[in-house]
Amino acid sequence: MAKNSPVEFFRQVNQERKKVTWPTRKETTVTTIMVFVMVVLASVFFLLVDTLLATGADWLLRLRG
Repeated sequence: MAKNSPVEFFRQVNQERKKVTWPTRKETTVTTIMVFVMVVLASVFFLLVDTLLATGADWLLRLRG
């Protein structure tokens, strides 16, 4: 692996930095809203699964006792 001088390294870093494309405000807003929606959906899903498992465990324990 060839070693570059610090000047060459920073030149390459600057070239790569120029290739970066930043999202627009609209893209950022839409993505943020999608994240919040998915968090709510996942929360509801896990609430339902937890309630179902707790009810099932309670039912099994009442059968035994």
